[in-house]
Amino acid sequence: MKIIASDYDGTFNRNGITEYKKETLSRWRKAGNLFGIISGRGYPSLIECIESHPFEYDFLVCNNGGVIYNTDGKIMFEVRCDGANARPFIEDLFLWGCPMAHIDKDIPIRIVNTTDPIDEGEIYLSDLPEIEYFNQISTYLDTVEAAAEIVEKIKDKYSNILIPLQNGNCIDIVPVGVNKAQGLYSLLEVIGGTYDDIIAVGDDINDTHMIAEFRSYAMENGVDSIKALADYIVKDITEVMNKEI
Repeated sequence: MKIIASDYDGTFNRNGITEYKKETLSRWRKAGNLFGIISGRGYPSLIECIESHPFEYDFLVCNNGGVIYNTDGKIMFEVRCDGANARPFIEDLFLWGCPMAHIDKDIPIRIVNTTDPIDEGEIYLSDLPEIEYFNQISTYLDTVEAAAEIVEKIKDKYSNILIPLQNGNCIDIVPVGVNKAQGLYSLLEVIGGTYDDIIAVGDDINDTHMIAEFRSYAMENGVDSIKALADYIVKDITEVMNKEI
């Protein structure tokens, strides 16, 4: 048995979810192998993508390795951060110029940094209720360079509790110890399998840990640092499945 764990945006969903991609995935799974997505997205966002363009999968590793779901949407593994840390942390994000903060938990919360009228589903920081926990807080900046500066600020002030994972101009902030490599080790614990079964596929900075840790493929359109770490470089996820089958 082999287990492909693929990033979603820019990797599995590069050039769309084509019929050929779905057919190749079906052959992969019928051969006795497993396939799943490992993403910085939270479950609601990722499942919305899947429902819009359905494909077969055996697991979903969300929030950069922090939460693992089975095909029924049941949580098999989860890492939480104390919710008391959310408000002061978001206050700093807004002070540093971030326009919004998305809190991933059982019911996600989107907070905007503005005094202007806001859209349905958004709240002001002053209206943030007390929360018990969160799995991830995400934000973004206008440029990759600006995001990198915020990453360094987060590391300097919050390294004892939080880790920033940059993905282009977006930043996902997770509890200490969470990354995609650790998420795959947790996946092996809950579904069985060994280190040698894992094949990691990705394209961006937040894939760094799993690309470096496991046998790996990077997308040809990926960032240079990921391509330098990967064992192989491919144009499409179907190349990985066809080669490994």
